[in-house]
Amino acid sequence: MAALIPRHTATKLALLSSQRSTLLHTTPSSLMSSSHFPATQNGPRTTLPSKSPTAGLSKTGEYLVLKVDALANWAQSASIWPVTLGLACCAVEMMHASAARYDMDRMGTFFRPSPRQADLMVVAGTLTNKMAPALRK
Repeated sequence: MAALIPRHTATKLALLSSQRSTLLHTTPSSLMSSSHFPATQNGPRTTLPSKSPTAGLSKTGEYLVLKVDALANWAQSASIWPVTLGLACCAVEMMHASAARYDMDRMGTFFRPSPRQADLMVVAGTLTNKMAPALRK
């Protein structure tokens, strides 16, 4: 995804992300510290017998990095964006599909106003000879 970001904003974003990167880091020592688990009012905290808290961690699993492009591609592949093109009364069916009763938005279907933004074009209704060249464009 290409975005136009002013130079001073891009520097500020990089600085903010570098300052917050320590919050995303998980080490076995931070998991075992008792500061995350305060003592109860009745007495000291009791631990349940279980496996080691670091059993599921590995050196490579300490960071989770995801590119914005990969996230956008996944989101777009998991949803269909049809164009809102309706001819005559059949367009009412598409309106009902996105209304509260069927609510296709929950399934990742979002109607787009332009064919450039859409993945699917549903032509519902009668297409006349006069309208066909405009639809082909």
